[in-house]
Amino acid sequence: MRAAFVLCALAAGCTGFHPPLSATGGAAAGRATDASAAAGAIWIPSWRPIGASRDGRPVRMSRLGRGPRRVLWIGGIHGDEREGAVATAQLPLALLREPGALDLVTLTIVEDVNPDGTAQGTRGNARGVDLNRNYPAPNFRPSRFFGSRPLDQPESKALHDLILDERPHLVLVAHSWRGDHFVNFDGPAEALAQRFSRLSGYRVQPSDGIAATPGSLGSWVGGTLGIPILTLEYQRGHDPWSAWFETRAAILSVVMSARE
Repeated sequence: MRAAFVLCALAAGCTGFHPPLSATGGAAAGRATDASAAAGAIWIPSWRPIGASRDGRPVRMSRLGRGPRRVLWIGGIHGDEREGAVATAQLPLALLREPGALDLVTLTIVEDVNPDGTAQGTRGNARGVDLNRNYPAPNFRPSRFFGSRPLDQPESKALHDLILDERPHLVLVAHSWRGDHFVNFDGPAEALAQRFSRLSGYRVQPSDGIAATPGSLGSWVGGTLGIPILTLEYQRGHDPWSAWFETRAAILSVVMSARE
């Protein structure tokens, strides 16, 4: 069932995305309302679990919009890469403010594929497995850190099943990179990556231009399924609000753009 969204007056004191912004305290909560002040409303997500982590934390999703273009936003896979947390919280609010966007796009938000890693501040999950190396792409390599077989981690299996159910037209996933920032793409997404680059100033980096990523989400989604996928590599340690403001226009553009 499509998750409902609710608009409420700012004066009612409604809260937004949880938990990434709640951990930052009242100042961040105040800034979260700034983006939607012109519309006089904020988005209240209706969460649905798609699975659970190794330690039993929910991996959850919510939806916004009713349009034919299906877009999946993934707020994070590595627990020590939280620079996209504000973008994850603010994207639904920004989409609400775009005229006609809700009739064009159905946006599915997966808040955090790796809630155990986020709680611990670690790249891997509670078993130490890199969830971005656990997908059934031809380049999967079994190992202690990648899993003994594809999808042997519950978090990656939950996201895998959601993607097969949704069959999105575009997937975007937030990561971060030490000492650099760029947009990476897999599958038929080069034109969208170039559009993103023009609007954000983040250079385009194709997957074959960086270190090998065996069994990655990009390898499976882009290479195996043929679905365009953009990986946003924010600079590690960059202020999440600055990261959002730098990429807001670019994210909205590719979310609402037809496949090129």
